[in-house]
Amino acid sequence: MARARLLLVEDDAALAELLMWHFQREEFEVEHTPDGEEALLLARETPPDLVLLDWMLESLSGIEVCRRLRRMPDTANVPIIMLTARGEEEDRVRGLETGADDYVTKPFSPRELVARVQAVLRRVRPALAGERLIYSDIEMDTVSHKVRRDGTTVPLGPTEFRLLKHFLEHPGRVFSRERLLDSVWGRESDIEPRTVDVHIRRLRKAINGDNLPDIIRTVRSAGYALDSEGAV
Repeated sequence: MARARLLLVEDDAALAELLMWHFQREEFEVEHTPDGEEALLLARETPPDLVLLDWMLESLSGIEVCRRLRRMPDTANVPIIMLTARGEEEDRVRGLETGADDYVTKPFSPRELVARVQAVLRRVRPALAGERLIYSDIEMDTVSHKVRRDGTTVPLGPTEFRLLKHFLEHPGRVFSRERLLDSVWGRESDIEPRTVDVHIRRLRKAINGDNLPDIIRTVRSAGYALDSEGAV
């Protein structure tokens, strides 16, 4: 099962330490910062799978961090859960309208928060649900290394398999060539970014066959995404 990456933006040191302990115990990878500006830099550098975001931050408010994350292409679809002591309905509505996916009022149970995070991730990252990754008409068994589309087995080379697996773990998210090199080939790889295009073409040819819609969307000047809505 894939490990989820969590960005915790919380300036209460004691609460942050408590939450990190609970999430790391559940095998999450947790990166923490108390600073809103730094959170934006961290999210841009390596987009997390989910952001836990405190409303009341000293440098930059959680609401503004949320707004900017939604405007950044790499984090536009990353789930955000707001943490706040502001429990009024107007505040909750404001947080949700800004782009938050959920809203947790302090004080709260860390175990309940973990459960909420897991529930959100199960909806947006099929990799956390088990050994089978499913998106649209594509199904991957990560144990047997078998892929099927529209009920038909798709033979893939090792690199194309890893590339498709990465897309299936983050459906709808746009990845640049450089980001794909880091995630699929590894940071130590000396492969040229344009090599990604070659493997994308091979992957497209394998999974699209002769007449199936192209489920890999090319985003000009940005990269690639697994996106059934853009299939043609």
